Amino acid sequence: MTSLLITATNRGIGLELARQAIGRGWLVYGSARTREQAELTGRELGSDRFVPLVFDVTDHTAVANAAAEIDAPIDVLINNAGIIGPDRQATLDMDFAGFAKTLEINTLAPLAVAQAFLPHLKRSENGRIVTISSQMSWMGYAKSDRIAYRASKAAVNKVMQGLSTDLKPDNITVALVDPGWVRTDMGGPEADNDPVDVAGGILDLAGGLTQSQTGRFFKWNGEERDF
Repeated sequence: MTSLLITATNRGIGLELARQAIGRGWLVYGSARTREQAELTGRELGSDRFVPLVFDVTDHTAVANAAAEIDAPIDVLINNAGIIGPDRQATLDMDFAGFAKTLEINTLAPLAVAQAFLPHLKRSENGRIVTISSQMSWMGYAKSDRIAYRASKAAVNKVMQGLSTDLKPDNITVALVDPGWVRTDMGGPEADNDPVDVAGGILDLAGGLTQSQTGRFFKWNGEERDF
């Protein structure tokens, strides 16, 4: 049975990823920031193949403690937790505390989670790390709206690219995925993509990743895209 760890499974893409992974017969470890959120998610999913974990991705001690509670291999880690950033995030009018928080969640946390659960991934025959990025990270854009979010996703792309290099000797594949504009609480009702389609595509990608694809950036439908 494929085992999967997904951060932030209490709503949005994370919840749909968990739902569909369970439907595929996979074992899902899913995180939420509070015990109440974790229990609500467990009741909504209604499956004994869902194991709730409680940690805030920015609390590195809590992440490490959660990892210590698991004594089993993990085949796939999906770094899904993320925020859009502060209301004021223009280059000429920046909420710097909000910018720092955005980087903490979107850039630093995926690396911290990967490090904490690396021993579990090493126990898998085919360990994979998939981090949710964004089309807004693309360096070909000169757009300046939501610049804190854009910068955090561009930064996590580079971090994960570097991690892919360092984990090659361990045969652990690291990839990034662009989910597009998705109809979630973050994306809003006008977004292009249905979370059901996006989650299915991400799971297809994660399930089939090989070491030959490590360090690459993909669209949710499996197409490779530019950084």
